Amino acid sequence: MNQRNTFQRTLTLDAVFALANHPTADDVYNYLHQQYPQISRTTVYRNLNKLCDSNDLARVKIFGSADRFDHNLIPHYHFKCNICGEVCDLNIPYMVEINDMCHGIGGREVNAHQILFDGTCKSCLEKSKHAI
Repeated sequence: MNQRNTFQRTLTLDAVFALANHPTADDVYNYLHQQYPQISRTTVYRNLNKLCDSNDLARVKIFGSADRFDHNLIPHYHFKCNICGEVCDLNIPYMVEINDMCHGIGGREVNAHQILFDGTCKSCLEKSKHAI
């Protein structure tokens, strides 16, 4: 049984790498289900959670939307398009000093932070220009 879980966990991790687009759990399930029709949604969800707990994947929390999963474990920021919902890496330097600025405020210990920028992606901007 443990062998099967390891195999399924590897499949789940490989799917997030293959999709490479900050997929939701449903995206990962649909991708795997095409290749392995016997895999259950519960198995995929459970393995995504285990992979995040073991720091093999990062969970990107999106307010009002499903969590996304990221294979890039180097600290970085994300951008979410308010029109199409795309989530992508934002290529700006990660600012560790934000942790230091917040450390100790209210007696808290800050180890990391996540910032999600939202707006309109290039593709949606171009589509809106052509629609006018």
